[in-house]
Amino acid sequence: MTYYKRIKELREDSDKTQKEIADILGTTYQYYSAYERGLRDIPFQRVITLAKYYHVSLDYIAELSDEPKIKSQISID
Repeated sequence: MTYYKRIKELREDSDKTQKEIADILGTTYQYYSAYERGLRDIPFQRVITLAKYYHVSLDYIAELSDEPKIKSQISID
């Protein structure tokens, strides 16, 4: 799976640092950096958190779709 490319693109497009996204996910910068480089699998719950944060579908992150926007609104709890 090449989701790591998408999560990096999403972060860069939103002008966020790896540290900022790691804080949102409740993990360390080192773990998040490993997710973006494809060295660690990202837990599914963290992928859901990223999808909500960036307002994109899980399919987009998983590269099953090239359409980033979701049809309905999802709120971050």
